[in-house]
Amino acid sequence: MSKVSTSILTLEKEDAVKTFYDLEVAHTDMFHIDIMDGKFVEKNTVELMKDYSLTLSHITNLGLDVHLMVEDVESFVDEYIDLQPEYISFHIEATKTKERTMENIKKIKENGIKAALAISPDTSIEEIKEYIPYLHMILVMTVIPGKGGQKLIPETLNKVSSLREYITQNNYDVDIEVDGGINGETAEKAKTSGANVLVAGSFILNATSFKEAVETLKK
Repeated sequence: MSKVSTSILTLEKEDAVKTFYDLEVAHTDMFHIDIMDGKFVEKNTVELMKDYSLTLSHITNLGLDVHLMVEDVESFVDEYIDLQPEYISFHIEATKTKERTMENIKKIKENGIKAALAISPDTSIEEIKEYIPYLHMILVMTVIPGKGGQKLIPETLNKVSSLREYITQNNYDVDIEVDGGINGETAEKAKTSGANVLVAGSFILNATSFKEAVETLKK
């Protein structure tokens, strides 16, 4: 069964704590934390996501799925290690060099956290293949990073299929997460392509029943 990581990017502050509890009752597997620095992407969510992450660390045992859309990867890795999330993912487009990429993967893993690399729609999977043996998960962005409410870019699922084939052929134990435009219809396509962790925000948060929305994605 697929895992569901609920994005809390669009939550209103006054509703946040109740929504966190309701999502846990609905059996989301993780809370997806979208951290944007206003540089790597236009939007800046640094303060809001830190606030939500701190709150969640006090009220739930569910894992945090931290997604860094930032230029200064090192500073944010250091900051979020203290919260002991389940995953920290950062963008290969941000670190740019092999040395810097490997240093961040190593630091995340040394602190007992699962390391993940994220790739934007325009980035080829060839860019990350050499890192796959050191990763717990690959995050394939199925929309342009930094904006909510976009439709899934169908071509990105070809990358998911290729990644799943490569991971299977080499007998790696690596999850594939998809993020962007995930709903009942696109989730099925993503899972068929080989994804096993689904990030969803508006599909769950705008649903009449969180529980039914989460179950739809998982089944």
